[in-house]
Amino acid sequence: MNYKKVLVSAAAGVSLLLNTAMPVFAGTTLVISGNGSDSDNEAKIDVDQTTTVTQTNETSISNNVNATASSGGNSASRNTGGAVLVDTGDATTDVKVTNLANSNEATVDCCMANSDMDVLIEGNGADSKNKAKLDIDSSTNLYQTNDAKITNKVNADATSGENRANRNTGGDVEILTGKASTDVDIETAANSNSALVSSNGGTGSISLKILENGADSDNKIKLDFDHAVLLTQANDARVKNDVWANANSGDNRANRNTGGDVLVDTGDAHAGVEVDTMVNFNWADVDCGCLFDVFAKVAGNGDNSKNEIKAYLDDTTTVFQDNSCGGYRGPQGFELLFGRFGRHHKDCVSNYLDAYAGSGGNRADRNTGDPEGDPSVLTGNAETLVDVENSGGSNVYGAAPEWEWSGWPMGGLNLSISLDLHALLVALGLA
Repeated sequence: MNYKKVLVSAAAGVSLLLNTAMPVFAGTTLVISGNGSDSDNEAKIDVDQTTTVTQTNETSISNNVNATASSGGNSASRNTGGAVLVDTGDATTDVKVTNLANSNEATVDCCMANSDMDVLIEGNGADSKNKAKLDIDSSTNLYQTNDAKITNKVNADATSGENRANRNTGGDVEILTGKASTDVDIETAANSNSALVSSNGGTGSISLKILENGADSDNKIKLDFDHAVLLTQANDARVKNDVWANANSGDNRANRNTGGDVLVDTGDAHAGVEVDTMVNFNWADVDCGCLFDVFAKVAGNGDNSKNEIKAYLDDTTTVFQDNSCGGYRGPQGFELLFGRFGRHHKDCVSNYLDAYAGSGGNRADRNTGDPEGDPSVLTGNAETLVDVENSGGSNVYGAAPEWEWSGWPMGGLNLSISLDLHALLVALGLA
């Protein structure tokens, strides 16, 4: 019997790789054989095996960046007797913020690899009572949680303008500004869970036999096999991007000059803002077909014998996947495991972007000179580019997802856990 239940809700640094091997049941044979009449024989094996993997990341990142480049703000005013020139260089600010936080990766072997189990009650005397009981419980619990709080605050200012050449007498007046350029690039990737829970190619068989026991014998084999997989994946992300980007080559003044030509010539102004946010991704693939070939046989037993074979085989898979932004969305009981996710709802990603590019706002007023030399104001190009990409809130159960997290560091801890049932049987004197 196989139950697969998936509960999902809508909505990537440290990476942990965990590889866990389940117990190896190799060549196990349980035999009750050749006992005399009226004997009472019983073999009982009770094995409880639990593998629990917990992966938790909690990250708080705050970036506060102030970047200023200025070649402007110059003043050449009230000069007499010659030409006046204000010539500024380029002003450039370039800010890049990259946040990588919270990645869990787990590969777990959930089955009993190469598990051949043979149980045999054979050739016991008349009126004997023979019982073999195997109770095997195997469970795999995998918990992956991420909690990320990321705040990016960037103020970027590039200025080649705001120059002054006023009230000059006796020559030409020129204000020539360089380019003003501001670029802000913010990349945030947070909260990725990846889990592969599989049988790792495990094969095996279970053989249960009651053969050729005496008359009036009472023979029983009981196998109780319980296998369960519980997988929970939860992400909680809150990302806030607050960007102010300013590029200005304008706001120049050339006023009240006498005696020459007046020229204001500004460079280009460029403001570019790019924000790329990826949060809250869950991927899980569970393939635990752990119930192998089962063979049961009752044959050749004596007159009036009582023979019974019982096999209870249960295999259950439960998967929870949840993405949230401070608001509880998980299934009932989920918040008991992950209490901090049971908060009121907030936005996953908040973008506050203010981008300005200016080459204007120039003044050439009340100038007096050669009647043939008109005052000139020449402005460069003003360009603002804003690119915002938000992606996230993805739950994938089954086929591998097509997620690309460039630059994400993978690798980490390798843990191997194994248990040999045959060695246990030898220690108990049963093999």
